[in-house]
Amino acid sequence: MSLCITKELNIQDKQYINDELYRFNLKHFPQDLRGRYEEICLFLKDDKGHVRGGILSEICWNWLEIHTFIIDSGVRKSGYGTKLLLELENIAIEKDCDFIKVDTLSFSSPRVL
Repeated sequence: MSLCITKELNIQDKQYINDELYRFNLKHFPQDLRGRYEEICLFLKDDKGHVRGGILSEICWNWLEIHTFIIDSGVRKSGYGTKLLLELENIAIEKDCDFIKVDTLSFSSPRVL
């Protein structure tokens, strides 16, 4: 058998990798955590219905993972980011999550925001 490495972006191949990892992990997770998946998206909107920020996250098994979190610069430092995070934390507690995961970059640290 001959194998090769490719950078070709292919939706089906990407889905195959994700599905295979999911199946592998599922074999090792406790029964009560299986099948737990839900997207959780919170949006901060102004009185005209325009999005001014939000959090895009998902619950998978007993984890809540934050993928995207942004507040428009015009409303930063007004407490809305804290309110969004507290709401998300309450949802995680309601959904019996044991962990919350978020990655950030150094220039996004609280001293800069």
